[in-house]
Amino acid sequence: MKDWPCLERPIKQTNRMFHRSVIFASLIAALTWVQAAKAVQLAGAAKFKKNIQPVLEEFCYDCHGGGEKSGGVALDALNASTNSADSRDLWWRVLKNLRTGLMPPAKKSQPTKEQKELVAHWIKDAAFGVNPLNLDPGRVTIRRLNRVEYQNTIRDLLGVEFDAHGQFPPDDTGDGFDNISEVLTVSPMLLEKYMVAAEKIINQAMPVPDDTLPMTKADRVKPNSYLRLIPKPVPSNTAARREYAQELLGNFARRAFRCPIDGDTPERLAKLAESIYSQSGKKFEAGIAQAMIAVLASPRFIFREETADPVGGGGSYVLVDEYALASRLSYFLWSSMPDEELFRQAAAGTLRKNLPAQVARMLADGRANALEKNFVGQWLQARDIDTVHIETHIVLSREQKFNPQQEAMRKQYRALNAKPEASLTKDERDELAKIRTAFQSRHQQPISKELPGDLRRAMRQETESVFAYILHEDRSLLELLDSDYTFVNERLAHHYGITSVVGPNMRRVTLPPDSPRGGILTEGTVLAVTSNPTRTSPVKRGVFILDNILGTPTPPPPPNIPPLEDAFKSAGNRPPILRETLAVHREDALCASCHNRMDPLGLALENFNAMGMWRDKEFDEPIDPSGRLITGEEFHNIKELKQLLVKNHAEDFYRTLTQKLLTYALGRGLEYYDVETVDQIVARIKNSGGKPSALIAGIIESAPFQKTRGVTKNPGN
Repeated sequence: MKDWPCLERPIKQTNRMFHRSVIFASLIAALTWVQAAKAVQLAGAAKFKKNIQPVLEEFCYDCHGGGEKSGGVALDALNASTNSADSRDLWWRVLKNLRTGLMPPAKKSQPTKEQKELVAHWIKDAAFGVNPLNLDPGRVTIRRLNRVEYQNTIRDLLGVEFDAHGQFPPDDTGDGFDNISEVLTVSPMLLEKYMVAAEKIINQAMPVPDDTLPMTKADRVKPNSYLRLIPKPVPSNTAARREYAQELLGNFARRAFRCPIDGDTPERLAKLAESIYSQSGKKFEAGIAQAMIAVLASPRFIFREETADPVGGGGSYVLVDEYALASRLSYFLWSSMPDEELFRQAAAGTLRKNLPAQVARMLADGRANALEKNFVGQWLQARDIDTVHIETHIVLSREQKFNPQQEAMRKQYRALNAKPEASLTKDERDELAKIRTAFQSRHQQPISKELPGDLRRAMRQETESVFAYILHEDRSLLELLDSDYTFVNERLAHHYGITSVVGPNMRRVTLPPDSPRGGILTEGTVLAVTSNPTRTSPVKRGVFILDNILGTPTPPPPPNIPPLEDAFKSAGNRPPILRETLAVHREDALCASCHNRMDPLGLALENFNAMGMWRDKEFDEPIDPSGRLITGEEFHNIKELKQLLVKNHAEDFYRTLTQKLLTYALGRGLEYYDVETVDQIVARIKNSGGKPSALIAGIIESAPFQKTRGVTKNPGN
């Protein structure tokens, strides 16, 4: 500008005028937005006063208005202009309780289906501000691979098996799953373990013989993983070697990072490799291995980075690009990286339009068993069967007539057995051996403190097999609640009292018409993991059904609750059965509100002991599995309860299963803005007759799965 002073002042004036115009335009836009927001707020207030407030006054204000604050909730303090986070959470609770029939209580008059839908629509529209045509996909936090995903990704990337569970610490869980981005933190210790793991994995995949030692016959045999990484002979020419290194490492990095890489990355990796293999006595493979170790130690491998589609449209919510979509698909269905077909579709920009065919192909692939193992293993706690502690002899003793002397002996046995063996005196060891001999004589078999491993494996396989059968055969999801079949092998069939099953292989068996089995609630996994070591737990079983089937979990129990047995010490010359103990416990008003919901569900399963075996009596007293749901329906046994769940609570189950699987697929907990997404998927399931294909497609095609907030830049570009 010094050479052109005559132009400097006009340019400065023009800049000032431009900035003023931008500021003015921004103010106009802001005022317009505020006016529009006020208009929406006024419209919402009018709808609230006309349509919603009368419903609340008729059915809710008796307990939650006019000075009444049952449960600390005063609905008359809320209105259409209340839009804080606290009020959204409260409206969310109102919506859940209204839909599941928890509120109003069963003894009170109930709103009609149309009134419920009216309130639900207003909550989503006015209180949540949800636009069904432009749904908020929610936040996306960069996510670390958990142990299962890391192990499977290494398998599919390199063709080697790596024990991530043995090398890395357990992953934290959130919202019931271990793939939630917010809890998958990275400590300095874990970073160091990733570095060590990268070196171990590459050395296993591509072992490089030491040139200073004689070459053995084993050295000349290349493992499949080696040929996978270096498929062609190594050129002798320096320039050709460098070019080959770029080709190998560029392709490896693309697959490891699960997205296109910038043009400099192959060259940088090739230079790193050359700095190694150009040293005296070093092989080409040694340099390639070192560069691959760097790739596996990179955050771009350890974390799942996502980018937006550059042509996916503007605005606040944009489509993720097809490489990110490929990763979302593969880690959802396979718990692993995309395969070459997904990469090919993403590169061609055809994955999104070919989703149905790709999903069908992926579900037919053997890697889809990860969905059964990881999702079902956590949703239904099936994988906990491997470690749950069950003292079988004490469990079985509850099915015999109560003997005070035997009970005293059992208490002494538990006390002595809990001590470290080295701390026992000679008299205590002798007494422990004497008690064991007495128990062995009584049961005519050696005392076993645990379920045997083969039985635990069969139980877990039953749960996984039932889910896989319904998924792959596209049968009704309601068969998860009640069915006339299950999957057993000879060991598990004997445990259940099912005859004519021979051999170790799991197979589908049709159950007799009068069988109480059928459905996840009566599977050994669920029955055992919801029990205590020495007895059943109606409370744990009730909580399990409320949380995982009906979607109405109870709040956490207050602290310092005494053991349930302390509520009722004795009943004459016998201990109380659990139904009696729980009845006394519910006399405390603080406990009754939750136990009235939990106990009937848990007691319906009392005919199954803590090992999942059928029984008719507890302490020689007949078991009464009858009950009444908090929503008013009565049942006499577990078969009737399962039928009630299918008939009256199918939509609750669809919604709960959708919420669980969507949480697992997204790697984040659900928020109020996800309600409409869930509702749309549930409607799709209902219209399909309960097909799992509708659930899977609904999740994959949903806004949270397809989109992201804002635009992100492609890392490395």
